[in-house]
Amino acid sequence: MKLISWNVNGLRACVGKGFMDFFHAADADAVCLQETKMQSDQLSLETPGYLQYWNSAEKKGYSGTAVFTKAEPLSVAYGIGIPAHDTEGRVITCEYPAFYLVTVYTPNAQQGLARIGYRMEWEDAFRAYLLALDAKKPVIVCGDMNVAHNEIDLKHPAANRGNAGFSDEERGKFSELLQSGFTDTFRLLYPDKKDAYSWWSYRFHARDTNAGWRIDYFLVSNRLQDKVCKAEILSDVFGSDHCPVLLEIEI
Repeated sequence: MKLISWNVNGLRACVGKGFMDFFHAADADAVCLQETKMQSDQLSLETPGYLQYWNSAEKKGYSGTAVFTKAEPLSVAYGIGIPAHDTEGRVITCEYPAFYLVTVYTPNAQQGLARIGYRMEWEDAFRAYLLALDAKKPVIVCGDMNVAHNEIDLKHPAANRGNAGFSDEERGKFSELLQSGFTDTFRLLYPDKKDAYSWWSYRFHARDTNAGWRIDYFLVSNRLQDKVCKAEILSDVFGSDHCPVLLEIEI
């Protein structure tokens, strides 16, 4: 099974930059999107052979997720079942016979860590949600998780220590998530690979110099580790300040 996750930073803009060409060429079993920044009726996408599921933020032009999948899920859930966390369209869960597929757009802690308190609440609630799913069947989690876990996961760790996405608090919560029973599939296959990033600031020509961050992930329940075949960062795909990430898994 081939799965793709991509923070498109505005799907309507990304469509104008070749999104559909990539989508059709990828021929994935499921494509999970974050930061769609739209309501589902604001764009009509022709995706023959795929079912579409959308979770849009109440605030227009903000956040949002979508899943395009070839196989019809047994069920689809939007959000994590907590009203305080479910107004921004950040989570879609597709249940299949052998696993759950969850796509997430984790809240940004914002400049000066202005939203770090909320981010910590979110982290605990989302981890509890995943563990409840994992108690039923294995979970594949993908999306923009808005944290570079370790120093190897960003170009300039010293300069960014304590900034949003590389604060001790956010990194600690990501460690907690992994320790609760999940595996970072890219690091499973490439534990020491450097200069592998999925997001580059639009400022300072960061992508030209590969001054990036790895903040987009595929995580799997630990018991799926031996099923992972491939985990890649598709850094040659443009259209957003993020690039897609890919997982191939036997399931």
